[in-house]
Amino acid sequence: MNTKTLVCGLALTMLAGCASVPMASNEDNNKAIEFGAPTEGMAGVYIYRTSALGAALKKDLYVNGDCLGETATGVFFYTEVAGDQEHVFSTESEFSPNELTLYTEANELYYLEQYIKMGVFVGGANLRKVESAIGQEQVKFASLAVPGTCTSTQ
Repeated sequence: MNTKTLVCGLALTMLAGCASVPMASNEDNNKAIEFGAPTEGMAGVYIYRTSALGAALKKDLYVNGDCLGETATGVFFYTEVAGDQEHVFSTESEFSPNELTLYTEANELYYLEQYIKMGVFVGGANLRKVESAIGQEQVKFASLAVPGTCTSTQ
C-alpha cells in the first residue's frame, strides 16, 4: 500500500509540469538568437536557464537591483547594460539573493547561466558566467522570455 502511494505521489509531481513565464514572439526570439552586436556603447547580456533540475520553480532575476523577470526551465532573457562598467546580477535563492558581479566591456556579449541548486526547504538558484560559444549553444535551446515582474524583493 505504501509503495503505491509513493508511486502515485511521484507521478502526480511529474505531471504537475514545468513553471511558465510570459514569452516573447517568435520574431523577437529569432532576432535575439542571431547574437548581433549590442547598441553602441552598451554590453549585451544573455541570462539563461536550461537545466531540467527544479523545472517547477520560477526564480527572479535582477540587474543592478532592478527586476528583470522570472525564469523557468528553457527560457532566456536578453538585456543591455552600460559598457565599461561593473554590474551586479542577482537571482532569488532560498534565504537571500545570490549575486554575480561582472565587468562588461562596451560592444561585447556576455552569457550567464542560472542554475538551480538543492536547498533545505526549496531549491535555490545561482548564476555563473560561461564562455561565449557554450552560452550561444545553450541559448539556442531556450526561448526568449518577456521582462516582467518579480515575486520577491531584494
